[in-house]
Amino acid sequence: MTKTRRAFTDEFKREAVSLLESSGRPLMQVAAELGIQPSMLRNWRAVHGAEPRSRTAPPAAAPQGASPAEQAAEIARLKRELERARQERDILKKANRHLLGTAEMRFRFVEDHRNQYPIRVMCGVLGISPRGYYAWRARPESARAAANRRLLAEVQHLHEHHRGRYGSPRIHAALRAQGVAVSRGRIERLMRRNGIRGIAARRFRPVTTDSQHALPVAPDLLGQRFEAAGPNRTWLADISYVPTGEGWLYLAAVLDLGTRKVVGWAMRDHLRTELAASALLMATQRQRPSAGLVHHSDRGCQYASGAYRELLQGAGMRQSMSRPGCCYDNAPMESFFHTLKVELVHRVRFETREQARRELFAYIEGYYNRQRIHSAIGYITPEQAELRTA
Repeated sequence: MTKTRRAFTDEFKREAVSLLESSGRPLMQVAAELGIQPSMLRNWRAVHGAEPRSRTAPPAAAPQGASPAEQAAEIARLKRELERARQERDILKKANRHLLGTAEMRFRFVEDHRNQYPIRVMCGVLGISPRGYYAWRARPESARAAANRRLLAEVQHLHEHHRGRYGSPRIHAALRAQGVAVSRGRIERLMRRNGIRGIAARRFRPVTTDSQHALPVAPDLLGQRFEAAGPNRTWLADISYVPTGEGWLYLAAVLDLGTRKVVGWAMRDHLRTELAASALLMATQRQRPSAGLVHHSDRGCQYASGAYRELLQGAGMRQSMSRPGCCYDNAPMESFFHTLKVELVHRVRFETREQARRELFAYIEGYYNRQRIHSAIGYITPEQAELRTA
């Protein structure tokens, strides 16, 4: 089977270059995260890149004049107190999940950070005695404890790699994929005892699109049957919003039901039909689906417009729409946006739309499609699902 040549829109290229220039990471690493050849990203940078910005050093503090010996001693004492306060603040920030845990958890925290902070300072913050810590450290380690320690290191590595987004089910699935034979219950206990947990989702309150318009609507061809025999059989589409310091940034996305891959997206500061159309054009250029694909969305005016319907007809797609006011008719798409909000948007304050664009692009293309395992497709990534069924 001949491999289809991938096509990328100008918007994708610009966002890739923007991510490269703002992240400070090597070109090879960014290219690997996005699944593209380094030479492609290098060429895109030559076309879409900006001139490097001059970086000016921060102004140096005004020099202090000579002080008497007593004033110098007082300044030294205040500096020591300030440093201790800083250490206590950092320890509290890192160990807040251990404060209500067992003594074992707090002793383990001290052991793991003893090269960063003074032991007595950590013991004071955590409410344990240095003598108790040294007694715990002197005990011989059992085989089970040693195995748990090694397993905990792997759990912590995965948890940090995914920026705290993984809970015990995905941690367990990721370890099993790496060949680590361990039960899910053991992972749950280990994470609970060491204060490791995935991001807590906010309560889900579905918001549906206002469908009060006179434009024609299509019938619901899915009927909440969210299954697809393979990629490029059924696409779901929707629009969400992201708050920034400059106002709303609107994100339109197209999701492949068979692989849960975001195959098309577009970001704008408006909700006109061009937003949804740009996401669809990216998806069709990228995937080149055969005629007969089912395109499902809500009854928003963008998807019911004549311009959008012409795009669908030109690509040979069958249009499907949810019932009015029922977000569950497009549940996988709602689930994607909910995951995006929980794992990224609710954790970052975007000062500008440009900052939001970069972060959303990195999340969708570098993380969600290529790294994040999905329970609905057997705890593999959308890209793996696409390759398996290609």
